[in-house]
Formats: sequence, structure tokens, C-alpha cells
Amino acid sequence: MIRHTLAAVAMLATAPLAAQSTTQDEITARYDRALAAGYKAMFLCSALANTERAGTKRTEQSVLDWELSGIQAPLDEIVPTLEHTVYRFANGEGAVSHVSVEWADDMPPRMAWHRQEGGCAIAPIGTTEPPEREYVAFSDSIYMWHGRVPQNRKLAAVIERAFEAGYGDRTRTTAVIVSQDGALRLSRYTGEYSPATPQRTWSVAKSLAATLVGAAVHRGEADVSQSAGLGESAEDPRRAITIDHALRMASGRYSDTPGNRTDPLYFGGATVDEVAIDWPLVSAPGTVYRYANNDTLAAVQAIEQTFAEHPPADFLQAVGMNHTVAETDWQGNYILSSQVWATAPDLLKLGQLYLDDGVLPDGTRVLPEGWAEHVATPSGPQPDGPFGYGAGFWLFNKTDGVPSDTYAAMGNRGQFIIIVPSMNVVIVRRGEDPAGHRFDIAGFTRDVLETLEK
Repeated sequence: MIRHTLAAVAMLATAPLAAQSTTQDEITARYDRALAAGYKAMFLCSALANTERAGTKRTEQSVLDWELSGIQAPLDEIVPTLEHTVYRFANGEGAVSHVSVEWADDMPPRMAWHRQEGGCAIAPIGTTEPPEREYVAFSDSIYMWHGRVPQNRKLAAVIERAFEAGYGDRTRTTAVIVSQDGALRLSRYTGEYSPATPQRTWSVAKSLAATLVGAAVHRGEADVSQSAGLGESAEDPRRAITIDHALRMASGRYSDTPGNRTDPLYFGGATVDEVAIDWPLVSAPGTVYRYANNDTLAAVQAIEQTFAEHPPADFLQAVGMNHTVAETDWQGNYILSSQVWATAPDLLKLGQLYLDDGVLPDGTRVLPEGWAEHVATPSGPQPDGPFGYGAGFWLFNKTDGVPSDTYAAMGNRGQFIIIVPSMNVVIVRRGEDPAGHRFDIAGFTRDVLETLEK
């Protein structure tokens, strides 16, 4: 009897453990579904809400067809299978409130919520309700794109080729703008995209992050040669990492993948403080180039104390980027490595600001004199490959047929701002290129410049 009782107790004790046992493959598959649901919730929320904020509209189907197709594996196969719901204020007739996406029978749906003038944020996995917020109103602005575009048939032919996937198999161009001497030379859009349609900038946001650092330097609130403040104490070797090291992807910190995938932050509901700041050193700061989202996030955190008095939205408004939204994590930390939504004309204004060395059209200086040269100078360790790197900007200093002073903001899925000081040219190309299919930005830039007067 005692033996049987002990055996029964043993079976009861082990049964819950057996039921909870899960293989790594099962855990990974479950996590991938959670990320896919977060990805879908974020893109639907941001694409719809930020477009409506700009005074125009997009359909859910358009977002599914463009932003949510051609994405990276394994999310590409999961996202289409997940049911979503878009919730709106005013009994379903107002602006986007939040988006939920079902992903597991035993867990709440993933959720991204919209904040007044703040874009969308992804909630932590397991969140059951959106926070209480004030009603988010539609924008009452009407976007106006002024300017008569002179006819340039050679340039038009180059742009037509871009829209026909002539610069990369299966690439999908959504917008192109070309400006020279501050005057519009050509602009074109496709489908539901228009001058008032924001798209996620992806890593073009890193160049905006460098710009905000420059603005803080101009105000006397930051010094890029000073420590970025990483590490737990003054004795921590990571205190030797400067803001400039971080902008130049030369912090020396470990990253787990090339580019340092930050899915837990972007789509998992983690915060900047949780995932981006505490990585250890593996190389002396300033000695090794390693492209990493976390370095940009560290540079931004180094100036975040300035945002209370000088929020990014104020700078964007001063530059005229009125339809650009810098989004944050759910705790309010800016994700300026990727999570910015901007229209093509707004990106043109950022490029023009650099052509004008940080001076606005009304003569107001918002960046330090020479900041454009600073970000376009390869003073740190350099990447292998066809492009160099400055401070938050890519460099065309290795590219045949393109002026060597050309530099650029570049982002995933084909987001580009090309700045050519010697020709006083800015080129903006937006896209939703499928994973594994790159737009030939060097060839496109070369062809565009050949049609313009030098």
C-alpha cells in the first residue's frame, strides 16, 4: 500500500512537469507567432493612423499588400494567417484607437495602440487592454504639394525604370522625388501612395537620430566627444564609448546578429532600456565597425534628457517635416533606429537641410556649422562593401560614376535620401522592396545625376 501510494504521488509530481515540457523548436515557433502578430499590429496601426494624421487615407488592404508582404522569414508565412481587428474612436467612426492581432488560443491578442500626435506603440506580449487615452482626433489639415515640375524627359525615363523594377528584380518603388538647387525636378508616386502618405523610414531614422544629436550640440546641450553614459558606474569600461562612437557604429559592443536584430523592441513590446543599453564590450571603442541598431539607440539615450524641453516633434516642425512622426516604445523611449514614419516630401526637407549646412530657409541655424561635413566624414573604422560610413549616414566615396561627396540616409525595404553637395541635389526614393531583393541605389543615383545639369 505504501509503495503504491508513493508511486501515485510520484506520478502526480511529475505530470505537471511533463505537461510543461516544451522543445526549443516549439518555443521558437511560438515566439515567431507572437512577433508576427506584433509586426502586423504595429504596421496596420502606424500606417493607418499616421496617414490619417497627415490628412489623407489608406485602406487596410493597401497595408496588407505593401508593408505586410515581402517581409522577412519566418514572419512572411505567419502574418497572412493571423486575424486582425482595427478599433477606432467615436464608435468606430473616428481615428484609429488600436489594432489587435490574434496569435494564440491561450494568450491575449497582440496590441498596438495610437497616441495623440505620438504615432503607435506595441504593447508587451500578454497585455489585455489598451491604456486609457484622450480621444485621438483626425487631422483637419489638407496636404498641398506646391510647385510646377519642369519637363525633363531623360529624368522621367530613369524614374519610369525605377517604378518598373528596372533597378532590381521585384523591387517596388512607391515614391521618387528629385530636387536640384532647391527646386523640384520631378516627383512621382504609385497606387494609394501620395505626397501625404507616410511610410516607415526604417534605418533612415538613424540619420534623423544623428540630426537630433547635432541639434543638441548646436544648443550647447551635448558634445559628441563625451561619454554616451553607458555602463553601471564611472569605472565601467563602457563609459569610454562616446556619442560619436555610437553614431559611427564603433562602440565595440557585442551584437548577436549583423545589424543586431531588435525584434523584441520593434515588435515584441520590450523597451529601449531593456534590450539596447546593456550589451558588453568585445572590442576597444573606436576600433571596429559593427552596424548595430543598439548603437544608435545608445546615442539617442545620451541626449534624451534634452527631449523634455526640446522634443523631436518640435525640431521636425521647425524643419517643416510636419507629417513625420517619431514613435516610441510603450514607456515613451524614442526608437530612432527605425521607428519613424515620414512622407517623401518631408525626407526631401531633411536632405535639403544638409545641403544648406543646417540652416533653415528663413536663415535660422538649427545644426552646428560644419555638421553636414561631420556626418559625411569617414573618420572612424569602416565597413566592408560598396559604401563607407560617417556619423549616422552612408557614404558613396567608393562608388564609380557618382560624385565622391555624395552621402545618404538608407533604410530597409528601399528607403533612401541621397545628398549630393557638389551638384546641389537631393534624391528621395521610397519603396516596399521584398526581403532579399535590393534596389540598386548606386546605379539609380548615377543615372539620375546624368540627366541633371552640373
